[in-house]
Amino acid sequence: MQPDSLGFGARLVMALVLPWRLLFDGALAARLARASEGAEALPAPEPEPAPAREPTPPPAPEPAPPAAADDTAALQLLAILQREGRLIDFLQEDVQSFGDADVGAAARVVHAGCKKALGEYFALAPIRAEDEGASVTLPAGFDADENRVTGNVVGEPPYTGTLAHPGWRVTAVRLPTLGAGHDPHVVAPAEIEL
Repeated sequence: MQPDSLGFGARLVMALVLPWRLLFDGALAARLARASEGAEALPAPEPEPAPAREPTPPPAPEPAPPAAADDTAALQLLAILQREGRLIDFLQEDVQSFGDADVGAAARVVHAGCKKALGEYFALAPIRAEDEGASVTLPAGFDADENRVTGNVVGEPPYTGTLAHPGWRVTAVRLPTLGAGHDPHVVAPAEIEL
């Protein structure tokens, strides 16, 4: 059962809060106006309808992680250069303690084997036909993938300079097909002599 009157603290709070609520809540002000015109009790306020919520869209699927680069061909080439020219052995060796003649002799063996491997598995062609040291002019819109401009590069093309290197382009690749179950990360198996 509700009491017929409110206590002093409740009335004090209402006296402080009610004027502000009357200013900003038109529905409350209308109910109080009707009550002051003779109605005995204030009707209970109707609950305000909840604002319509838009349906929550399903979460966006997470983007797939970028595919890892397939390094099989690079590992296969490294294995070929090791097998034919012992390139990894040469590069992993500490040559500081060897004389120039010894390093030169080893470099000849590595060079011959690696050159053989490149010739067998790749077709190469120079990008530029001019001889090294020739004067070359690069027009506006030149292919920056095929021509790298170095030195004192100022302004916009055309550029005129000296050909330091003709560049190389691979025109054909003939790498062998790897067998099923082959681990391309093994570029040189351990050798055990019996």
